[in-house]
Amino acid sequence: MKWAALAVCAGAVLSPHLASAQAYPTKPVRVLTPFPAGAGVDIVARMIGAPLAETWGQPVVVDNRPGAGGTIANELAARAPPDGHTLLLGNVSTLAMAPSLYKKINFDPVRSFAPITIVNTSTNILVVHPGVAATTTQALIALAKAKPGQINYASAGSGTSPHLAAELFKSMAGINLVHVPYKGSPQALTDLLGGQTQVMFASLVSAISHVRQNRLRAIGMTALHRSSALPDVPTISESGLRGYDVSMWMGVVGPAGTPPAIVAQLNRQIAAVLQAPDVRERLAVQGLEAASDTPAEFGAYIASEVRKWSAVIKQAGVVAD
Repeated sequence: MKWAALAVCAGAVLSPHLASAQAYPTKPVRVLTPFPAGAGVDIVARMIGAPLAETWGQPVVVDNRPGAGGTIANELAARAPPDGHTLLLGNVSTLAMAPSLYKKINFDPVRSFAPITIVNTSTNILVVHPGVAATTTQALIALAKAKPGQINYASAGSGTSPHLAAELFKSMAGINLVHVPYKGSPQALTDLLGGQTQVMFASLVSAISHVRQNRLRAIGMTALHRSSALPDVPTISESGLRGYDVSMWMGVVGPAGTPPAIVAQLNRQIAAVLQAPDVRERLAVQGLEAASDTPAEFGAYIASEVRKWSAVIKQAGVVAD
């Protein structure tokens, strides 16, 4: 019995990470978000946080740290103690695009974080004003080639995902569209609806009501799969621009060095939350599709997204600083 007791004690001394993981969490868990209260990432963080708090018996505190394209929250998460009590819910903009847009950042999107799991995916939608003589992706490309520099596209601002989605489209299609940036999607959509601009890669949530009311024409989805919300709208990839993929996503990471046992526990428990019918339904209302993967898969996906958007940003010459 003495030797067994000594072995247990020695195991606890030699494996502090294992011991801490078994007790995790031992205090409130802070979830940093790069956007203000009410934004999509904030809504999802609270949606996931509530059932996790119930499971753990510990509060989950959503800490909104907006600013600098999401880099403020990212830097705080990267510097936090790697014990699982500080997490970051980021998205494609903050974890894959911002690192190439901002020259002065104090984190690396791959090395500074321990990937835990993707949380959801969604798509942007390519819409045109009804006055545009194009009903398909290929027709829009042909029109743009016939009228180079004469078709304007609106975006929610320089460096935003709608802007970069359009830049990738331009590059792959070999066309010249003129960028008209706005200070947010509402203003951009207002001018598109008024005919001041002709094209936009809008979020599905913001544009779907206008499409259903025939105030805008939807001609393509930016992700690789069609949306159940508008199943008759083909993807841009299947419409001839093979491989075009601008998938919107959110995911949870922790500081680099977070113990693997804690990462595995978080991955498992967040995936369970995302399988709950009520959570999936609430995500669907936001135009989001619940998703999960392994930490290794999510890490590889972040790295591939960083590479992709770095190339797009470099070619477009976009700088946010």
